[in-house]
Amino acid sequence: LVCVLLAGGNDSFNMLVPRGASEYNEYAAVRSDLALSQGSLLPLTPNTPIGKDLGLHPSMPEVQNLFNTGKLSFINNVGTLVHPTTKTQYINETIDVPLGLYSHADQIQAWQTGVTNERSALGWGGRTADILQSLNTNQQVSMSISMGGNNVFQSGNATTAYSVAPEDGVGKTIINYNNTGDGWDMLRTQAIDNMLDHDYHNLFEQTYANIIRNSQDASDMFNNAVGAVPSLATSFTANNEMSVAFHAIARTIAARSTLGACRQTFYLVLDGWDHHDEVLNNQLYMLGVVSKALDEFNNAMNELGVSDKVTTFTISDFGRTLTSNGYGTDHAWGGNVMVMGDAVNGGEFF
Repeated sequence: LVCVLLAGGNDSFNMLVPRGASEYNEYAAVRSDLALSQGSLLPLTPNTPIGKDLGLHPSMPEVQNLFNTGKLSFINNVGTLVHPTTKTQYINETIDVPLGLYSHADQIQAWQTGVTNERSALGWGGRTADILQSLNTNQQVSMSISMGGNNVFQSGNATTAYSVAPEDGVGKTIINYNNTGDGWDMLRTQAIDNMLDHDYHNLFEQTYANIIRNSQDASDMFNNAVGAVPSLATSFTANNEMSVAFHAIARTIAARSTLGACRQTFYLVLDGWDHHDEVLNNQLYMLGVVSKALDEFNNAMNELGVSDKVTTFTISDFGRTLTSNGYGTDHAWGGNVMVMGDAVNGGEFF
């Protein structure tokens, strides 16, 4: 599973837009100065007609092709809930709603934990890893691989995420450790080893030393495995932050046999979606970044022969208001997300 957080609250009602005449007119009236032109929308052809035409933001031709060829589906107007809730119940405050509704931190946490009425430090990816980690023959490297640092999604009771630097696809390591080209580095490495291999009487000191040793050993194993992977034929865009992270994920998946991994989760973050202003100009670029990166990752999964075994999905804090604030849109509730992979019932609106 590959979890992609569009952090900040993606205005997904300008990502997926009504195209039919009457529906578009309603959309244009509500969105006013933020409405995309009807002619610019990329047509989507669902396998199951829904009685209305929807189109895609003009910056997303790759996602249009993924949808129309059955590789990707949309889940529409999805968000965090405690119970099924009507607008009347919400206005009259007669039903529980998610804790910290409209709060970035709380709603990101709700998506990542699946628990919306309390604050939890355990994510559903981490709880899954608690159950499935033992299926992997190598227990030294976590099945939870993060391109976005520490996160709630991959935090379990017994498992934590293994952080990888997306720009070079390698695990975090002690700087210049085991660098054989410099005598001072070898002395530094020996000094570090002496500290890490020492038997400490203090429980906290021993625990700290064990964690650092295990982390360094895991980095050596991970980096050697990924470093031995042949270059992929699939091209990833170098100046696309999301493509760079997907490239690192693809190389990690390619090294799964060496890593002894048959189950893995991946996590990456693309920041900058809190568009209280300049939503049109920002999305023109940012949705194009997402579209191109998803397509490149899909091509890489096809190249590796695992496109039916890897499912990629987007999440975002919340949707945005349909009405304009004069410059952009503000925090709201439900939104539209994407799910991609050959295991997905593609070309559908759910």
